[in-house]
Amino acid sequence: MTDQPTSPGETPSVDVPSTRGSTVDRVVATDAALDLIAEIRRDHPSILFHQSGGCCDGSSPMCYPTDDFRIGSRDVKLGQVAGDVAVYISGPQFEAWRHTQLILDVVPGRGGMFSLDNGRERRFLVRSRVFTDDELAVLDREPDLN
Repeated sequence: MTDQPTSPGETPSVDVPSTRGSTVDRVVATDAALDLIAEIRRDHPSILFHQSGGCCDGSSPMCYPTDDFRIGSRDVKLGQVAGDVAVYISGPQFEAWRHTQLILDVVPGRGGMFSLDNGRERRFLVRSRVFTDDELAVLDREPDLN
């Protein structure tokens, strides 16, 4: 994995484990994303991510202070990155992407208007990869996230 943000259209080399024993991670983060998360947490120690299917800024992963964002009743918690940073996705978006692992990455640019990456000249971006048949079998045995 590289330490630098990837360029648009460039697929990151993600060597973050996608499985932990008998479970599969629905969300992972690149080193570049972990570095930006650490930078943001120096200013805002408790943060979360939300991925919606909306337009404009809503199509990018948004980073918020935990106390400033209300999780909706249809939102799905995909997992955690950087230890304890929760990552949520809207229910309809989860249905569309449930067969993929989301990869939180960073690219040059400005973050969403209300996202904590705004003004840092780097922004979060979600990439994805389709789960393997073996990973899908593991996920099928886990409790439904909805």
